[in-house]
Amino acid sequence: MNIEPMLQRIKARPDFSGAGMVLIHNGVVRATSRDGRKVTGLRVSVDHGRLASVVSSARNNPGIVAVEVEIAEDRDLSVGEDVMVLIVAGDVRENVLTVLSETLDAIKTTVTGKTEFFG
Repeated sequence: MNIEPMLQRIKARPDFSGAGMVLIHNGVVRATSRDGRKVTGLRVSVDHGRLASVVSSARNNPGIVAVEVEIAEDRDLSVGEDVMVLIVAGDVRENVLTVLSETLDAIKTTVTGKTEFFG
């Protein structure tokens, strides 16, 4: 994944002058699961209809200029590889932080499924 083109698309928007903050979440494959087991990799699946709905909802929040997301799906990822990039641009810190957090949570709980590989 390359964050730079995503960021450039956002900055090229005619309404970007209303942005005072851009936050980027870059999720990577961690070497251990939440329960402490050693992970060798993972695979992510995406519900694209649900993703479109979540992103559309996020973009409609007050003060939000843009929301971009890219998810590495349907391929085996190794420890350290990028899983997801989520970028939120908006007017003020409170709006951007809230939307990034809520959108990330929605994607992780309702959009993606993951299979961890243990070794």
